[in-house]
Amino acid sequence: MDLLAKHGVIERNASLLLVLSLVVVCIGGIVEVAPLFYFQNTIEKVAGMRPYTPLELAGRDIYVREGCYLCHSQMIRPFRDETERFGHYSLAAESMYDHPFQWGSERTGPDLARVGDRYSSAWQVDHLMAPRSVVPESVMPSYAFLASTDLNYSEIAAHLKANAIVGVPYSDEMIKDAQIDLVAQTNPDGDASGLLARYPKARVEDFDGDAKRITEMDALVAYLQMLGTLVDFSTYDEKANER
Repeated sequence: MDLLAKHGVIERNASLLLVLSLVVVCIGGIVEVAPLFYFQNTIEKVAGMRPYTPLELAGRDIYVREGCYLCHSQMIRPFRDETERFGHYSLAAESMYDHPFQWGSERTGPDLARVGDRYSSAWQVDHLMAPRSVVPESVMPSYAFLASTDLNYSEIAAHLKANAIVGVPYSDEMIKDAQIDLVAQTNPDGDASGLLARYPKARVEDFDGDAKRITEMDALVAYLQMLGTLVDFSTYDEKANER
C-alpha cells in the first residue's frame, strides 16, 4: 500500500507527473536512438537489389497515382500465416530505393510484395482490364484505360536524376540512356544487352501484348512483375543480418 500511496501522490500532482513523464520518454528515446550511432547503415545489405529500370519506375508512379497502395500493402510480416501465404517476410532492403515506400497495413486485396513472376503478364493485363474475369470475388475497379493510354516517358531521364539526388544509385550512364532502356525493355526482339548490363534480372517483353505502342499498362505490369524477384532467399543469411 505504501507504493500505491506514493504513486497516488504523483497522479494528483500534474507538474510532477509531467516532469517524470518527460524523464521516462527521454530515457526511452536514448535507448532507442543511441544504438543507431554505431551502425554505418540501418538497412542490411542484400545481394541482388538494384534500382528500378526506367520502365519499372514509370510503372511504380502509375501504381502510386492510381492509389493501388490503398488496398494492397507491400509488407509481409514475420508471422507464419503471412509467410505461408505470401512468401518470405519483407526486408527493409527491398524498399531501400522507394520514395515513398509501399509498406502498410491495409489489405482489401492481397499483399503484393512477392507478386512478381507469380502470374503471367497476360494474366496481369486481364486482371487489370476486367478483375472479375480472373478473380470472381474481386472488388477492384477496372483499369482498362491503361492499355489505351500511351506512356509519356519524355521526362524519364529527369525522373531518374531526381531519384539520384535523394540517394538512389543511378549512374550518369543510366540517366543518359533512360529512354533507350525504357524502349528496350518492351521489345523482346531488340537488343537489350545494355539494359540487362545496367539492370540485372530486368524482364524484357511486350507486357501488354500490343507491340505497336508503349502504354501505361506496359509500365505497370513491368513494375508488378519485378516485385519480390530480385532477392535470392535461398542464399539469404538471416543470422548475418541480425542487429
